[in-house]
Amino acid sequence: MGYRSTFALAALIAALVAADFLLSGGAATLFLAARFVAMIEYLAFWR
Repeated sequence: MGYRSTFALAALIAALVAADFLLSGGAATLFLAARFVAMIEYLAFWR
C-alpha cells in the first residue's frame, strides 16, 4: 500500500532515462553519471 509513490518515482526515473536515450543518445545520463563519480571522489577526499 505505501509503496505506490516509490513505484511511481521509479517509473518516472526509468521514463526519463529512456527518453534521454531515445532523444539524445544518453548524453544527459552519461553527464550525470560522470558528475556523480566526480562528487564521490570529492567526498572520498574528506574521509
